[in-house]
Amino acid sequence: MNTPNAPTQSLVVEKDMPHPPEKIWRALTQASLIGQWLLENDFLPEVGRTFILRSKPMPQWNGIIDCEVLAVEANQRLSYNWNSMGLKTVVTWTLTPGNGGTHVRMEQTGFRSTEDANYKGATYGWQKFIGGLERVAGASDGP
Repeated sequence: MNTPNAPTQSLVVEKDMPHPPEKIWRALTQASLIGQWLLENDFLPEVGRTFILRSKPMPQWNGIIDCEVLAVEANQRLSYNWNSMGLKTVVTWTLTPGNGGTHVRMEQTGFRSTEDANYKGATYGWQKFIGGLERVAGASDGP
């Protein structure tokens, strides 16, 4: 049962990366690079743009995540809906420049109390994805 005002929980993953915000931003917003660290996609960094993240289907999951871009602030903040198999959350990336690199914060909000398995799966998945983001950002061309 979905209760509109039921409490939700958020997942936060933070990491300091030795790359400038521009390199991380490129890895967060260029479809070919997103495909290297997250999932295949048709992403464009435009507010209102709908896109799909695709993985190989697995038991109990069709491998499709429907998304819509909610906010784009170049080199600072990116936010999008993350909807799959009844799970409706929002992913927000925040980049903060620091000494010799960038503090990267990913927050996925909106996990309902009945979605503990999804929360645990996301916790595991984002740890892996953040490592991939750092690797791809470091290998990307440009500043």
